[in-house]
Amino acid sequence: MVKLSRILILILWIVFPYSTSANPFVLVIDPGHGGKDSGALGKKGKEKDINLAVAKLTGQYIADEHPDVKIVYTRTKDVFVELNDRADIANKSNANLFISIHSNASESKSIHGAEVYAFGLRRNKENLEVTQRENSVIRLEDNYKQKYEGYDPNEPESSIIFEFMANTYLEQSLDFASMVQKQLIKTAKRKDRSVRQDVFLVLRKSTMPRILIELDYLSNPEAENYLLSEAGQKNLAQAISNAFTKYKKGFDSKVLSGAERAPATQEQASVNSAEPQKTVSSGRIYKVQILATVKKLPDKSPELKGYKADYYVEGNYYKYTYGESSDWNEINNLRQKIAKDFKEAFIIAFENGIKVPINN
Repeated sequence: MVKLSRILILILWIVFPYSTSANPFVLVIDPGHGGKDSGALGKKGKEKDINLAVAKLTGQYIADEHPDVKIVYTRTKDVFVELNDRADIANKSNANLFISIHSNASESKSIHGAEVYAFGLRRNKENLEVTQRENSVIRLEDNYKQKYEGYDPNEPESSIIFEFMANTYLEQSLDFASMVQKQLIKTAKRKDRSVRQDVFLVLRKSTMPRILIELDYLSNPEAENYLLSEAGQKNLAQAISNAFTKYKKGFDSKVLSGAERAPATQEQASVNSAEPQKTVSSGRIYKVQILATVKKLPDKSPELKGYKADYYVEGNYYKYTYGESSDWNEINNLRQKIAKDFKEAFIIAFENGIKVPINN
């Protein structure tokens, strides 16, 4: 089966030259923690060691299945790598996908199961303990307050500084996160603790779809034994590899249809001229994005909750916006007013009809 898949890939390389190794799919695998940062501690093992073992196995399985994929690791041994540097490795590699692998912990020994996160606004208070622990590693870095714009992992409200960062890759990240979560349940037999969103610092500057995986809880004795076992690590790696295979298949189909853009330009999506749109004003204009759907909604759709919304097309999604202004304070006030109906609404920006990152 593997031999057949390689033959098919070789045929595709010959027929579609733009899909060759000249422009390979780049996957960055990030084993969380390392060196002086042990991460979560169990009774028998350390998170940093489990993360590295599963990361290497994941890369090995993906490389065997996908010889056209270039795999880059943020670390391959027990060393400390700063969070910003991990994102820099991904960005400089022109990566198409970023996977950060972690193991969880809790004060409660009964909690166990897998969680997969995308970078986005926090959905519930339950995530807070996880993000505080994962982000607290910055305290091991010099001048961390300057590097991370004053962020303090012990102050929940400080995450507001990331609230308006560009969410261009949120849908893709959530799609892949769902694929990984399903495989962790099916292949690795982990309890489902759902797909979530939060402001993990290791994901914030990565300019590509990115997820953070919490494999299971070291604080749970049974889960720790599984995480430390060779069989458990292989199952977890196989689960991530299986999810990647599904994601890559979708990515390749978009490339062959011309729908997928190169990573360098993918971030600056413009409105699709094939769809009727309202004219986007010249200069920088801010809008409030309220939702995204795979199908165009009728004007009086219940999902719009009575709001007269505009939309733009990006990738496979219709993205609906409400209001527009060249004044940041005005659009921020509008976002706050509609928060009662769209809690996860966020601000986006266009310049001369091209979507641009907010932090530009």
